Amino acid sequence: MNYESKSFSKKICDKCKIIHRHGVVRIICVNPKHKQRQG
Repeated sequence: MNYESKSFSKKICDKCKIIHRHGVVRIICVNPKHKQRQG
């Protein structure tokens, strides 16, 4: 089952950066609308 991967944060644009830290996944981007946090 890989339904978990669909809810996983993914990059919206090329400027987005994914950071994994202590089980928390963050997306930081120059565009504030693209910020996401999971975990």
